[in-house]
This record gives sequence, structure tokens and C-alpha cells, in this order.
Amino acid sequence: MTRRLPLFLTIGIWVLLLLAPLALDDWRISQLAQFLTYGLFALSLAFIWGQAGILCFGQAIFFGIGAYLMALITLGKLPLLGESQWTGIILGAVGGGVGAFGLALFMLGGRGLSGAHLAIVTLCAAVVAEVAAQRWDFIGGFNGLLGVPPLVAPYTRDDMFLSSNETYFLVLAIVMAVYLLLLLISRSSFGTLLAAIRSNENRTRYFGFDVTVAKLFAFSLAGMISGLAGALFTAQFGFVSPPLVGFGLSTEVLIWVAVGGREVLLAAFVGAIFVRWVENLLSDKLGQYWLLAMGLMFIFVVILAPRGLFGRILNLSKSR
Repeated sequence: MTRRLPLFLTIGIWVLLLLAPLALDDWRISQLAQFLTYGLFALSLAFIWGQAGILCFGQAIFFGIGAYLMALITLGKLPLLGESQWTGIILGAVGGGVGAFGLALFMLGGRGLSGAHLAIVTLCAAVVAEVAAQRWDFIGGFNGLLGVPPLVAPYTRDDMFLSSNETYFLVLAIVMAVYLLLLLISRSSFGTLLAAIRSNENRTRYFGFDVTVAKLFAFSLAGMISGLAGALFTAQFGFVSPPLVGFGLSTEVLIWVAVGGREVLLAAFVGAIFVRWVENLLSDKLGQYWLLAMGLMFIFVVILAPRGLFGRILNLSKSR
């Protein structure tokens, strides 16, 4: 029974998310849909950090690329691509993947960067991306882009906005599909290769595996997922701004994943939802001191639970 507990908890979490609209009002369902978007973003970092050992301090770059592409397309600023939201979502994911591939190719080409050196480069890239977004008038500069329309139903000719429940179930379906894809990859031979790279990159290369190609693929896939999350974020919040590509959001997603547990995909996902919920709760109760409380909580979690709050209990490998 104990060995199967992670499996039962995993199923229970998804069942609770599926049944959430039965117990929550429209406002809370909309809020939970936003949290799911953050959870999707956390999945992208958990995949490359927890599975492949690549610590990226610039994951928000790809989130922001997806967010900006979604806004530019739906606001008609790229007329050759039309104004379809579904085009924006698809190109947001593709744009995030292309951006991640370009940055990874720069970092991993030649002798290649790894460890702290790679993390520092991604940190600098995030700072540069945010400053560039602030200076680029075409994408709104400091103010960003406002007035992005909410999601519409794909099965009608009229522009009928999705209800809170419809938006929630759409986002949940996308998140579940991405989670299952990443879980399948992590259980495949390629996932075993990523685990070997995480454990000892030099030894893995010595045995004849192309470590660079594997890391390029993993980094690009994570970038696509981040871009997808950014596109969904923009459709729900109705705006996009330079901080979405900067160091601040990149740091936040690191905290979400670390608190949840970077070694387990679902733990990182739950960690993002948990931290965002606690942030809202503390900001209401503590006012301007909520950031101090969040910082203290993060310190205690790192010290007392280095594998995250949920990493151990949601580790599906224990149930096999």
C-alpha cells in the first residue's frame, strides 16, 4: 500500500482538479485556471532541471516570447499571420521552442557550458531580454501590450468568449496532455539518457552518447512548453509586459519548482499552485510584509525539505 501511495495521490490530484468547478465559484475557477498556467510553466523547468540537470535562470525568456507572440497576433500587429488565437497559441509554443533552441545552441556549441556557467549565462540573457523588451516600441516598450482578447470558442463562427469553466477545462486539458507527454519521455530510453547526463555528463559522453543533441532537444522542448504557458497566460490576463521575460519571473518559477520538488514533475506542478495560493493568502493577511514571509518560507523549505514539499510523496518510481 505504501509503495502505491504516490500513484493514488497522483490520480487523486487530477481527479480533484477535474471536479473543482463543482465546488468553486466563477472567480475562484478563473484564479485556479491561472494557477494551472503557472503550473505548466513550472513543468517546463522541472523537466530540464530535475530530469536533465540543466539549471536555467532565464526560463521566463521563452514564457515571454510565447506571451508576446500571442498578444501581437491577436491584436493584429502581425497581419500576415492573421488574428486567430489558436494561431497565437501554436506560434507562442513554437516561438518559445525556437528561442530556447537558439540560446541552447549558443551555450552548448563548441566545448559547451554546464553547471554554474550555464546558469549565469541564462541569468544574463534574462536581464538582456527584459531591457530589450522595454526599449522595443513595436511590442509596447515599458507599458507592454494591453487589450488582448480572452479565449473564444473554436467551434462557433461567432466570437463567443469561453466561460470561466470552459477556459478552466481547456487549460486543464492542455496541462494534462503536456504532463503525460513529459512523463512518457521521462520513462523512455531518452529519459534514461537525460538522467545519466544529470548524474555524470562526462561519463555519459564517454560511452558514446551525443550529450549535446540530447540537451538541445530537452532545452528546446522545455522552451516550447514555456511559450505555450506564456500564450495561455496572455489570453487569461489580457496583457503582456517586459517583466514576463525577465529575471524576476525566472526566479519565481525556480522557487515554485524548488518548493514543490524538482525531481518529480507533478510535485513541481503542485508546488507552483501551492506557492501562488500562499502568496495570495499572505498578501491579503500581511499586506506589504508578505514578501518577507514568502522568503522565510522558502528558506525553511530548502533547509528542511531539500527535495521539496511534495517530491518524496509524489515520486511515482516508488510505486513500481
